[in-house]
Amino acid sequence: MTATSASAIVPASPDAVFRTLTDIAGLPAWNAAMTSVIDEPAALEVGAEWVVEFRALGQSWRSRSTVEQLDVAGRRFAYRSRTDDGNPSYARWDWVVADDPAGSRVTVTWDLHPATFWRRVLLARIRARQLSRTELPTSLAALAAATTGTMTG
Repeated sequence: MTATSASAIVPASPDAVFRTLTDIAGLPAWNAAMTSVIDEPAALEVGAEWVVEFRALGQSWRSRSTVEQLDVAGRRFAYRSRTDDGNPSYARWDWVVADDPAGSRVTVTWDLHPATFWRRVLLARIRARQLSRTELPTSLAALAAATTGTMTG
């Protein structure tokens, strides 16, 4: 599948937004599809993994993510996520937080890589539409709400 992206202006300092974005324990606070954090790394660094539980499309599943890039100075966070059931399909996520006159511009780019028949033929298309139409816009708005009032960060 091709990479897709979404952006939002967040009325908070870029550093505060980046801290919220990379706080693994706090992910469910701004991602409505994420029900809980099952396991988190002792330190967030390249190669670190965490496991979360999702609920979407009427299903629940665990997702394991691995940090591929963590650039605090450049406020870029990239990771690969996959279901925690051995399926080789995965998604790559790349978050960038930039300065903006209104606070911060948050851009997320995601690229789904379905590897099995049903994920390629059906599930990835449904999931891509869901991410684009509702889940990512809702998450970006919730991320903004979670960091509102932190302009001094």
